[in-house]
Amino acid sequence: MSLSTLKNRRERGFLDGQFLIAMPGMEDRNFNRTVIYICAHSDAGAMGFVINRPQKLTFTDVLLHLDMIKDDDAIVLPADARDFPIQTGGPVESGRGFVLHSDDYLSDSSIPVSDDISLTATLDIVRAISKGSGPKRATMLLGYAGWGAGQLEAEIGNNGWLNCPAKEELIFDRSLDNKYERALALMGINAAMLSPHAGHS
Repeated sequence: MSLSTLKNRRERGFLDGQFLIAMPGMEDRNFNRTVIYICAHSDAGAMGFVINRPQKLTFTDVLLHLDMIKDDDAIVLPADARDFPIQTGGPVESGRGFVLHSDDYLSDSSIPVSDDISLTATLDIVRAISKGSGPKRATMLLGYAGWGAGQLEAEIGNNGWLNCPAKEELIFDRSLDNKYERALALMGINAAMLSPHAGHS
């Protein structure tokens, strides 16, 4: 599923607003020990963002790359902008930035993904964040995770993922090291208890 499909969706799918939590047997290195927030799910496929993978780039790096500031301006950025979190959102379009954020910021290009969370992928929100006037809660993600029609359902059926309702606090939590364990804890699961082998009856 692509961003344009997300914009044009008519209704929410049953995995919208859910966390996907990779099972220990996940073979794709892109998703080993990941927690993914699903923004859109339909018969056409699914789209979401990994929320527990760090990114070496800083927000200042992004602003410099986009020519929004000069080197000398970096030091005068608001503290919230200098510390603004950037994560690796997934392997698709990994050079493109997306901002997941609370709904206190909305522009014409913002797409609601839940009752409280929106997605904006345009420069206006980057400018707002750099000036200290962005959303109260947000994170920038480079790239996203996407699945074609029926692909995600098949992966879940093959014991690749667990899913549970997402928690906003976990999406925007900047501590990434144990986010995988904390996501499992939402389901009452201890990571050490999970088997890497699929079980089918």
